[in-house]
Amino acid sequence: MVRKRLREGFTTGSAAAAGAKAAIFFLSGRRGIKEVEIPLPIGGRLVIPVECVETLKEGVRATVVKDGGDDPDATHRAKVRSTVCLIPGSMNGQVTVYGGRGVGRVTRPGLPVAVGEAAINPVPRQQITEAVQEGLRESRLTGAVSVTIDVVNGEKIAKKTLNPRLGIMGDISILGTRGTVKPFSHEAYKETITLSMDVVRANGLDTVALSTGGKSEGFLKGIYPRLPDLVFIQVADFFAFSLEEATARGFHNIVYACFFGKLVKMAQGHPYTHAKASQIDFGALARWCRALGMEEGPSMGIVHANTAREALAYIRGGPRMEEILSDIVSRAMGAARPFAGPLPNLTYALFDPEGTRLILREEKGAES
Repeated sequence: MVRKRLREGFTTGSAAAAGAKAAIFFLSGRRGIKEVEIPLPIGGRLVIPVECVETLKEGVRATVVKDGGDDPDATHRAKVRSTVCLIPGSMNGQVTVYGGRGVGRVTRPGLPVAVGEAAINPVPRQQITEAVQEGLRESRLTGAVSVTIDVVNGEKIAKKTLNPRLGIMGDISILGTRGTVKPFSHEAYKETITLSMDVVRANGLDTVALSTGGKSEGFLKGIYPRLPDLVFIQVADFFAFSLEEATARGFHNIVYACFFGKLVKMAQGHPYTHAKASQIDFGALARWCRALGMEEGPSMGIVHANTAREALAYIRGGPRMEEILSDIVSRAMGAARPFAGPLPNLTYALFDPEGTRLILREEKGAES
């Protein structure tokens, strides 16, 4: 079977930059603008469709519909509007970028934007500036330019993102270090993990609570109700990466919540636990169980198990459950240490899919 190639999209930063450049062209007398070409932060160029350009009392506004390609992006199809005002006779080529309706405000330190500023990251700010300056040169206009970015329904869209947890309040942020969106991008997810960790550290917290997804995070919050929401970070399958980044930021305590399948993959040394990249060795798992006293019948059931849930059922059905699960957690913690290093305290929380806590184990680090 031939796999379909996933389609790339473009970021909210690229959408804002394209709208700003289209508005400059409109100010120069150009009409019927359907697309513009903009520079990308990583080099190269991209042609972006423009939905409409209109004259307002405060300037010229261009609307670009953000296209996330085949990436499951909360901002896909969002309408990003760039309103441009040209100030002739002022400092030629100077561009000031503002956040308007639908663009959030930063309320916590640790992000690349200062507290109180509009949540438009430095890279897209620079991209917008360069696109406007290109537009000025190509249209032969002179003067300073102000650009105000709005996002239609930004507050509603923001509820589907991590913005509230990161301290970006009210609306969405304008992002994009590449200018394009790679479908299901590992780089984008890793950037979210590290950015979240930076916010935790900037707020003076020395504990980070990692989880493989929303369900395990919710169960972990039940164990640690006094920890602020800020410290809980969903790291998906990035086992090694998340531990390395947490240690690099000097966290004293690292808590890791997961279900049985991910735990076994960690115990078997897989640095990335996605099903496409790693498989459970059920034979090895059965040998571990047999060494701790599991009878032959259940252990052979594990050998032939189709899923981790099925294997766990054999373990939970026997008298050695505590010893076996404890041993697997110990193996996972042993696999975690090369990535986390010797210093931080490590805690593992293992849950079943219904939220029952099966194991909670802490291992003190060298700095304790």
